[in-house]
Parts: sequence; structure tokens; C-alpha cells
Amino acid sequence: MTNTLLDTMVIRPVRDDEVREMISLWSEAGLPTKPAGRDTLENLRVQLNAAPDLIIGAFDGSRMVGVIMGSDDGRKGWVNRLAVAPDMRRTGVAKTLLNRCEDALRSRGRQIICTLIEEYNEASKELFVSMGYKREDDIIYYTKRDADDV
Repeated sequence: MTNTLLDTMVIRPVRDDEVREMISLWSEAGLPTKPAGRDTLENLRVQLNAAPDLIIGAFDGSRMVGVIMGSDDGRKGWVNRLAVAPDMRRTGVAKTLLNRCEDALRSRGRQIICTLIEEYNEASKELFVSMGYKREDDIIYYTKRDADDV
């Protein structure tokens, strides 16, 4: 039997010294970031130190090929960011990371796990539906921002 990426991939919490690599992966994967706001190195390191079990990377050797960022608001678990390197998509990396993040949130007592997906992002919508998530069309998302770049 041949080894697949999933057999050799290491899934583990992201370390403080890997936050820059995580941001680079977000860019490579096409995720929007707010480097002057919520995605500053300082803010991401604070979040990582507060909940290291919810920021999980997938590594092929020393290369980060996927990363997921979850959060826990005390009532619901949230999947805030999920990125996979374009050349590693459709290999099971995203599903593996999502399962690991869900496990971490359930270990915190969360029985509801949510995510927000931009309407244009068909691949993410398909992934989450395939993992048992249900679209809630009766919810409208509002936001109030102190600045456009936060």
C-alpha cells in the first residue's frame, strides 16, 4: 500500500514562530486579510496564546500546507479561517483540519459549531455541506467596524 499525504502529514497546533507562515498561507490560498487590523502579528499571537488548541496546522515535512483557526465564544464554536495551499487542495487536508478543530471545540463543551462563508466561495460551501453543516438562510450578518481595515 502506498503512503498518501494524509498518512505522512503532521497535524498539530501552530507555534508562535509559525504565525508569519500562516499569514503567507492565507495569502497563497486567496483569503482576504486585514494586516492593519485583526490580522496583525500581535493580534494573531494573542489569539494563539489564548487558545493554542484552536489554531491548527497541517504540515508536509516542514511546509505548512493547511491551517484552520477556530474560536470559542462561550456558547458556540466558530471556524473563522480555513486555508489549504492550492497545490494541496482536494487531498483531504481541509476535512482533516476541520475534524480536528471540531474535536477541539467539542472538548470545550461546544455542541454548535458555526462558520461564515462568502457567497462566491463555492468550494468552501461544498466542503462544509459535505461535512454536515447546514445553511441558515434566515440569518443576516451585520457588522460594525471602526475602520475598513480592521
